[in-house]
Amino acid sequence: MDEISSHSQRIAVVGAGAFGGWTALYLHRKDVHTTLVDAWGPGHSRASSGGESRVIRGTYGPDFIYTEMVARALELWRDHEELWDIELYKKCGVLWMTGPDDAFEKAALPVLREAGLRFEEWSPAESAKRYPQINFEGINWAIYEPDAGYLLARRACQAVLQGFLAEGGVYRQLAANPGPIENGELRRIELSDGSTLEADQFVFACGPWLGQLFPDVLGNLIRPTRQEVFYFGTPAGDSDFHEDVFPAWADRGNLRMYGIPGSEWRGFKIADDNHGADFDPTMGERTPTPELLKAAREYVGFRFPALEGAPLVEARVCQYENTPDAHFIVDKHPDADNVWIVGGGSGHGFKHGPALGERVAETVVGERPVDPYFALSRFSKTG
Repeated sequence: MDEISSHSQRIAVVGAGAFGGWTALYLHRKDVHTTLVDAWGPGHSRASSGGESRVIRGTYGPDFIYTEMVARALELWRDHEELWDIELYKKCGVLWMTGPDDAFEKAALPVLREAGLRFEEWSPAESAKRYPQINFEGINWAIYEPDAGYLLARRACQAVLQGFLAEGGVYRQLAANPGPIENGELRRIELSDGSTLEADQFVFACGPWLGQLFPDVLGNLIRPTRQEVFYFGTPAGDSDFHEDVFPAWADRGNLRMYGIPGSEWRGFKIADDNHGADFDPTMGERTPTPELLKAAREYVGFRFPALEGAPLVEARVCQYENTPDAHFIVDKHPDADNVWIVGGGSGHGFKHGPALGERVAETVVGERPVDPYFALSRFSKTG
């Protein structure tokens, strides 16, 4: 008890992924005694924040709140790289390729400008001149963000934990379940070693497990889907697809694909951004399917002709944790005034980690109101 006597309150954060880890770090920096709990560890293989890499880009259509958070997140990623003396962010640029329906991209341009994020508009001819490795068939035009790139996901989750511990935070690697809610409050969480953890407030940032923990509130609002990721081998000694000369990219043509070059020498990463089948993040088998591998091969051969027939060198199965509108959830539990629910990354949340963690910490300690954009009440309004 001596350790917590100098702190004004105790907060437990459940989940050490991109949302929970950063939230715990920022709460601790507000002189809050913060305990971070995770069942398998930061960036583990079942986590939505696991894996090698995530794209960071500011193109978000008309949604200024996300573009603004990306601008802030880029500052914070750089700040923490310097603070911790570790590389977390690869500035290789992002090329966003538009399809026939480009309303989303057109709406993004003034938002990028307002947020202070640099970008260029390229025609297909200009794009092909810059990146002859790409077949621009079916692409109308492109947005290039020179300050965007990709993040080292697993490394980042682990770095956040190490930073949190170095600053005096407490971490426990145990599974956690909420205890009973009584008189509008949660008093404790129950841990897998048989112990309990009491706190004044609780933040649950458990990604795809949120619906299982709070089925009455989130059962139909968090939908985990199976997402397959493939890494293809580039020719020996060929640097045309390395991050030094090639950007991360998103293809909004006939398909919705994205990818990352180089990716810490693991191969040329591609993935389908469309939602897959429903998935159990705990017990689901993570073996890629032949059908999706075949589709990925065909796509690579079409869009990147020099990689036609490239060997598969690695594959992963992860999951998105989707909300019905693809927006995050940051709000109080409707029946417990001291319980916060933070999730709904919906496949695009990782990049926002430090900016969102900063906002959540401010909200939890009462410095910032709940943003209606992320509130649970938005779902009742839409029925």
